[in-house]
Amino acid sequence: MTIASQQSDKYLVWAVLVLGAMGVVAVYSATAYLARTQPGSSAEGFLVQHLARLGVALGAMGLFSLIDYHWIARVGRAALIGALVLLAVAGLVGVESGGAARWLQLGPVSVQPSGLVRLALVVYLAQLLVRKQEYIKSLERSFLPVFFWIFLAVALIGWQDLSTAAVVFGVAVLMCFVGRASLLHLGGLGALGVVLAGVLLVGSPERAVRIEAYLGRDLFPHTDTEQVQSTRGGGYQVQQAQIAIALGGLTGVGPGKSTQRDFLPAPYNDFIFAIVAEEYGLLGAFALLACLGVVLFRGYLRIARPAPDPLGLVLAVGLTTMLAVYGFVHAGVACGLLPATGLPLPFVSYGGTSMFVSGTMAGILLNISRQSNIE
Repeated sequence: MTIASQQSDKYLVWAVLVLGAMGVVAVYSATAYLARTQPGSSAEGFLVQHLARLGVALGAMGLFSLIDYHWIARVGRAALIGALVLLAVAGLVGVESGGAARWLQLGPVSVQPSGLVRLALVVYLAQLLVRKQEYIKSLERSFLPVFFWIFLAVALIGWQDLSTAAVVFGVAVLMCFVGRASLLHLGGLGALGVVLAGVLLVGSPERAVRIEAYLGRDLFPHTDTEQVQSTRGGGYQVQQAQIAIALGGLTGVGPGKSTQRDFLPAPYNDFIFAIVAEEYGLLGAFALLACLGVVLFRGYLRIARPAPDPLGLVLAVGLTTMLAVYGFVHAGVACGLLPATGLPLPFVSYGGTSMFVSGTMAGILLNISRQSNIE
């Protein structure tokens, strides 16, 4: 069996490049306020850092587009175990950011293990589901082993980052569905996920406040009502993002002319979509969403559907969903459609680990597309 020589999906490549270009100009503008408030820093310095990280992401995309995804799947289990160990260590001795110990400082490099876990889980889960196809409906031989890894990853991520855990859980359930898992088992998994989310919300007043601020009512007895209703409370970030979008109108206020970057927390990362909408208007925002739509369309219909084997199909569905959902949830939060989260916008937000993970995911998708014909 030989792999036919194919070119990578050029539309996916162009979508990634456009997202990256939009991120460069948005981050340069969004970091202006941060540069003014941090002695010895400059917007140009942040821009150079962002360009370097984007370069790493594009390099990872190019490299993994050349590596056979079957080989990547074979090392998925070891990669997942290593990532889970890093995540557990980060929870114990990690660098705190945003009230959670999510980062590990490895020399000059900061690593967010949850990003590595979501990548490794998708890869190993695809391999596991395909390997168990002969008895995929079996509870003991198939579902419980699959459930173990999903539960372990989601629980460890959710302890510090509920929004990432929710997305990872949703992607995992979709992959199980595509992998022909029992609907009864999936229903039980979904119910357990709801229970786990409730436990994590009850155990963290900060998370509960965000949900209450989004819904506009008190739900949990352990939250502070004044904080929920305060204009500086749980809904502050989303309010400022909506102001930015409103100021942008149809065509935007112009490149580098954002005013909300001075009020939005982390405008260069968690709310970069709002900066794009303010400076480039609804036209710029729709262009960004269109690029995410291209990723979704090409990933599902032009990479997953004609994939050379079941592994390519399940893997492409998982990677495509992870990239697209991160982007659309990020935009939904900025528009006030979803509760505030800390999800970066793939290839646009300022970040190291998220950039590398996004580039690696896109690279694997490109490799699957190159192997669309097998003789």
